[in-house]
Amino acid sequence: MLLTTIAGSLPKPAWLARPEMLWAPWVLSPDLLLDGQRDAVLAALKEQESAGIDIVGDGEQSRQHFVHGFLEKIEGIDFSRRVTIGIRADRYKAEVPTVTGPLRRHGSVHREEVLWARAHTDRTFKFTLPGPLTIVDTLADDHYHDRRRLAWEIAGLLNDEARELEAAGVDIIQFDEPAFNVYLDDVESWGIDVMQRAIEGLRCRTAIHICYGYGIRANIEWKDTLGDEWLQYERNFPLLAASGIDQVSIEFANSHVPTRLLALLNGKDVVLGAIDVATSEVESPEQVAATIRRALETVPPERLYLSTNCGMAPLPRKVARAKLTALVAGARIVRTEFEASPKD
Repeated sequence: MLLTTIAGSLPKPAWLARPEMLWAPWVLSPDLLLDGQRDAVLAALKEQESAGIDIVGDGEQSRQHFVHGFLEKIEGIDFSRRVTIGIRADRYKAEVPTVTGPLRRHGSVHREEVLWARAHTDRTFKFTLPGPLTIVDTLADDHYHDRRRLAWEIAGLLNDEARELEAAGVDIIQFDEPAFNVYLDDVESWGIDVMQRAIEGLRCRTAIHICYGYGIRANIEWKDTLGDEWLQYERNFPLLAASGIDQVSIEFANSHVPTRLLALLNGKDVVLGAIDVATSEVESPEQVAATIRRALETVPPERLYLSTNCGMAPLPRKVARAKLTALVAGARIVRTEFEASPKD
């Protein structure tokens, strides 16, 4: 009950990549990079286990970015043809590769990363993949010229990848879809169907992560425009409740997401963001516990998992470690309260 996990990324060591930034360039030479990435995965696993995290991940230490890390090995995507576009409804600019031909996957992209991490932890292991809609939004398309068609092609590739990762020992596969909170009409008309294609046939647990973005200025300023109640989930949650996804990972701590919306996920596991990644201020265990208690007004304890609002790649490492420790301590407070409460 009230198991803890991470949303996805953790800060990379300064000896591996430039710290506290997205799309951080590697600082190791190509001949040393693989060993450096593997060492960083070991460090990420150790930090999570030391903090007491129940469901661990690799911290995305082998990926420069959560989307492009998958795309780098897909035929038909040309990273030499990078262009700057507006993503997430032109919220901010990003340099992205271009789709130049039919997309094909020649073998697993992340299997070796999973085997390495799986061999070095006995805990439940989660691996993150970018979702189809978010991938489409983080590409320039010079071939399909149709977002829906491109998303369907990507979903098939993701499904093939997910099946191999499941066979390699992944317990939970999470698809990251921050774009679900932006393109609400697309989610309703084809986004859910595309996600169903991505999880087709999987026997492991499946999750989708939908947040309001990394803790960068563009996202913080956008959230400031959303008013006293953030209602994007109001359209997404009923669709997800009717889908085959097992878990829905959301942003909640220090947000304006109404608690009542969690009821729309009836029947699903809710992975609650109980740590704010948009600030370097470390939550106290009691603050985390208060966030958990709010969610428990609506979500049954056996359905509630605890996480960070989003990935923590842009944060200082010492801050991320402290936040994981606070997450575990806050969960422990609430578990203790349950154990001490009278039983019927």
